[in-house]
Amino acid sequence: MDGIKYAVFTDKSIRLLGKNQYTSNVESGSTRTELKHWVELFFGVKVIAMNSHRLPGKGRRMGLGHTMHYRRMIITLQPGYSIPPLRKKRT
Repeated sequence: MDGIKYAVFTDKSIRLLGKNQYTSNVESGSTRTELKHWVELFFGVKVIAMNSHRLPGKGRRMGLGHTMHYRRMIITLQPGYSIPPLRKKRT
């Protein structure tokens, strides 16, 4: 599944971890039901709510267009479930 791009770690998203809410950026073409189904299957958790908002792409000055738009999803899990932290492999 190419819908979820990466996890987001900002001050707000770290605060939301205490409420069992996880934040990630997703492709703008992905639907909520696809993402909910994928998260539940891949991580073995129960999703009770998903909130999303669209983030604007960054414009370019030299007339080369602008970057792609994407969405940020805040996924709320049932109490007792959690998503293990994603770690990058260090070389």
